[in-house]
Amino acid sequence: MRPVVLPPNGVPRFYRGGPAIAALRGIEPRGTHVPEDWVGSTTTVFGEEELGLSRVPGGELLRDAIAGDPVGFLGPDHAARRGADPALLVKLLDAGQRLPVHVHPDGRFAQAALDVPYGKTEAWIVIGATAPEASVHVGFREEVPAETLERWVDEQDGAALLGALNPVAVGPGDALFVPAGVPHAIGEGLLILELQEPTDLSVLLEWRGFGIDDPLEASLGLGWDSALGCVDRAGRDIGVLRGPRPDGPVARLLPEEADAFFRAERVAPAPETEIELGFAVLVVLEGEGTLTPEDGQPLELHRGETVLVPHSAGACRVSGEVVVIACRPPAANGAAA
Repeated sequence: MRPVVLPPNGVPRFYRGGPAIAALRGIEPRGTHVPEDWVGSTTTVFGEEELGLSRVPGGELLRDAIAGDPVGFLGPDHAARRGADPALLVKLLDAGQRLPVHVHPDGRFAQAALDVPYGKTEAWIVIGATAPEASVHVGFREEVPAETLERWVDEQDGAALLGALNPVAVGPGDALFVPAGVPHAIGEGLLILELQEPTDLSVLLEWRGFGIDDPLEASLGLGWDSALGCVDRAGRDIGVLRGPRPDGPVARLLPEEADAFFRAERVAPAPETEIELGFAVLVVLEGEGTLTPEDGQPLELHRGETVLVPHSAGACRVSGEVVVIACRPPAANGAAA
């Protein structure tokens, strides 16, 4: 089984974006509200049967291909723990406008309230910024009482919600780990590579003015008495959520706390380097190079491509003037809540 280049998989959303993804990939934009590309996805959009699922060359759903050979794709250890579930969703996200303040449930809440096996812890790796002062907002600066949060949401006081969060200036190369439950908003003009647990669960604390007409839809159909129970109202130290600066030909991008959910490495060969054996989704950010599997023909790499590396491809080498982000499932000893 060889690594394969995955076709684009644009997903329409309520917010603007998409041209930055098209520019990275070297394709024509699909519209003004296709701001996400779900890469190597076996996950569907919330409430949908198929939207969001990736296909491999030839047209087969990746979900079905992995189900047919989970050991070959994911490796014997991962398959023994999780079957045909990669336990990972990778996205390209183009924020053509500021996203609303929102939050994602953790696994315990998702299982109890929605009968979904995963929450939505995520991480952002910034790969582009059109605004000179691009920023995100992550976590409350200080603890917010439950009644205050309820009032802000009921009154749709977006200024209060956004103002209560930590503003974080970001640029290309920055990485942030965002645990489930932590409220956040991504600023306009950012192109982000996002790793996350494989769900599409978002509680929109701020929805008015974002094209969402139904408050019940904003609360995942739960109603606010239930939905607000997933919000982490504590004050957050943003410093501990930042990833290390990459150093060397293969460099960790996320803090160790993320390993229970997913892992990401920056690969910049000098001039050649070997990457870890195992299932991975590669996103080529810069340049051109070659991916050489342990047994098989080399695969040329070009800026904007996304590549699925199955476990059975063996140890792979990356060479050339290229920068690649390798996105991987949870560590073998990871135990996400």
